[in-house]
Amino acid sequence: MAVIVSAVTALVLVAGGGVWYATTGGDDKDDKTTNSATKGGKQEKGKETGGKGGSEDQKPKEGKLLFGADQPVVDDSRSAAGMWVTDKVFAKSDLDKVVGYGLSGGKQWEIPLPGDICSAPRHVTEDGRTAVVVAESPPSSSNRYGGPCNQIVALDLNNGKKLWQKSIKVGDRTVAFDEVTVGGGTVAAGSIQGGAAWTMDGKELWKPKPEDLCKDDGYGGGSKLVAVRRCGDYERPQMKIQTLDPVSGKAKSTFNLPNGVDGAHVVSTDPLVIGVKVGDHSGTGVSDFMAIDDSGSDGKLRSKISTENGKYQPRCSSSGVESCYKLAVGKDKLYLPTDDHQTGKSGEVGRVNEIVAFDLSNGQTKGKVDGRVSSTLVPLGVDKDGAVIGYQTAGWRDGGTVVSIDPQTLAAKVLLKNPVATQQVENQISPLFEQAVWAQGRLYLGRKYLHKPSPFAGGKEYVAMIWGAE
Repeated sequence: MAVIVSAVTALVLVAGGGVWYATTGGDDKDDKTTNSATKGGKQEKGKETGGKGGSEDQKPKEGKLLFGADQPVVDDSRSAAGMWVTDKVFAKSDLDKVVGYGLSGGKQWEIPLPGDICSAPRHVTEDGRTAVVVAESPPSSSNRYGGPCNQIVALDLNNGKKLWQKSIKVGDRTVAFDEVTVGGGTVAAGSIQGGAAWTMDGKELWKPKPEDLCKDDGYGGGSKLVAVRRCGDYERPQMKIQTLDPVSGKAKSTFNLPNGVDGAHVVSTDPLVIGVKVGDHSGTGVSDFMAIDDSGSDGKLRSKISTENGKYQPRCSSSGVESCYKLAVGKDKLYLPTDDHQTGKSGEVGRVNEIVAFDLSNGQTKGKVDGRVSSTLVPLGVDKDGAVIGYQTAGWRDGGTVVSIDPQTLAAKVLLKNPVATQQVENQISPLFEQAVWAQGRLYLGRKYLHKPSPFAGGKEYVAMIWGAE
């Protein structure tokens, strides 16, 4: 099986493979990182490695735009959350629907929905199933924002079918959900009133109760199901991270977050890594990451890694348990991009950044991968072999580039290099802000929101694009 890589986690769903090519590098003297993190990210002496690339005698695959799905015309901003790739289809949320395309493009099906997709997980089951939160009605002249986000819709992406649609009532009120995920074969949705869950066949497993003293803000999915649970007073809660039995909803492991943490993000469920915001921060939405050992009933802190007030630049929404991106988690490492900075080299104009690897067992830095000048290097995810997939943004000098980073040496190999001639088109949907998936030697890009036509687009605008070497 080959690999589907999306932001933060990798989903092994597609068959086939591809050749990985070496990137060009710099002088050997630059191969060792000079980065030294402070509290929460201390340097481990003698064990840090650096990556600049490999040999220059191998040419990378030259990419091109294989397919673009036209952005629909809208009068106002509309949500288009959700993008998935299976071994059969590339599926993308659109205007009140999900559309399925061939892996290299070409429309295959569409599933109509009652309104906007309010939230969509990155997770898909091995047989191509997922679920989304949908508004009960679309925007109208009398209701600019449409109906509440109270519908959970399960989708069979491989066959282009809606499996079921559910809602939950607490008392006489229908619950509006903030987000939904798929973890351990269970569909789980969180809200201010608590969490609800269903089997993939639509059987209800649990729902909020008015008397509940603890409520699930949301869930992290994947191979496990992890809840962010809020207990007590809403303004000064006791926050818990709980690894759940995905059928009963009972906690298998509980980790109590320190006082002062008013929210948490699940970055990965296996290994368990969360993001929290404590005190001042620089707008990234997260001040620290915590690796947690959930092998016992009492969860234990393995390490804490600080974003150092903006030195590292992942992104986590202020709301949304699974909202973090611009980072990656491997078997034993967390990968974060640094902020852009001057190169510090005489005569070199432009800014640059790096991806830094942190050891989850102790929080110490393990090395870095240097980015390209006048561009930004961001991690997209980790493949089944543990290699980090990174994306170097398109700029005036070069097109966008997809790289594979060895988790041990941090040496980077170019998988796909797009032409500079199409950099303006490529930058319409940038992984710095939008959705990105690497699968079967192709780069899939998708918008999170639809918008009015832009006078700066320079031509046709797309809701989704496929880049590859075919």
